[in-house]
Amino acid sequence: MYKNLIRHRVGLYEKALPNAFSWETKLQTTKELGFDFLEISVDESDERRSRLDWSDEEVYGLRRLCEKYGVPLQSMCLSAHRKFPFGSADPAIREQAVLHMEKAISLAYKLGIRTIQLAGYDVYYEPADEVTHQRFVDGMKLSAQLAERAGVMLAVEIMDTDYLNSLSKFEVLNREINSPYFTAYPDVGNISGWNYDIVTELKLSKPHITQIHLKDTYRVTPGYKGQFRDLVIGEGEVNFNAIFETLKATQCVVPLVIEMWANDDNWKQNIIKTQNHLNEICIQTGLPTLFNR
Repeated sequence: MYKNLIRHRVGLYEKALPNAFSWETKLQTTKELGFDFLEISVDESDERRSRLDWSDEEVYGLRRLCEKYGVPLQSMCLSAHRKFPFGSADPAIREQAVLHMEKAISLAYKLGIRTIQLAGYDVYYEPADEVTHQRFVDGMKLSAQLAERAGVMLAVEIMDTDYLNSLSKFEVLNREINSPYFTAYPDVGNISGWNYDIVTELKLSKPHITQIHLKDTYRVTPGYKGQFRDLVIGEGEVNFNAIFETLKATQCVVPLVIEMWANDDNWKQNIIKTQNHLNEICIQTGLPTLFNR
């Protein structure tokens, strides 16, 4: 055991900032709030998917802004595959899934992004069955090869639906993909919300975890579908003390990302409230605080 504990690097999810902000304002605000990096979103909207077609001038212009403010885009949340899933029954949609993956890896390579978070859905808007699952597995095998070639890490998110809602299920999937560039990106809120034991899950997959989303949720119960977003950390039922104690016990120091959404004018106060709460938990669990407050 090292004498001095290592502080986690902590990033902010892009959607925690107002969408109207320019990239320069987003990076400057991220820096001012004390984060180490920003996680860029490429979701299913046309606006954010268009980022995959940025010119080199646009890409390297953004990278220079990151250098100016000392705020890298360390990771990408690639949820565009919800609209274009690898498990789709439509060959044209599956073709788009591969194209989105190729473009995302190319963009990550140019921007210096280390990790691409993948959505853990075989399909989202279509019926799921064993065939959609196998198509998803095949798509992940191809994606892992593309990532290996570029040296960019893929990390599949543990989701808010029951298809891939635990690290236990990831471990089964991981055996089929069998690539060092295919890893796990647990969302502790999703795992807790589906009533899995978060401590056991984190210990199980520690060697395969690349990054972690911090988010609060309400648990699924009989007759209640749970709440998987739009909560400030500390308002829900996730046991963050147990999570941080587990990270300390397993010497897991992967980057952490606060996943929030700027839904109203209180977005900044909500971020600061979350930061203060996480700092308190760090103190309680004997870890270095994440933010200077």
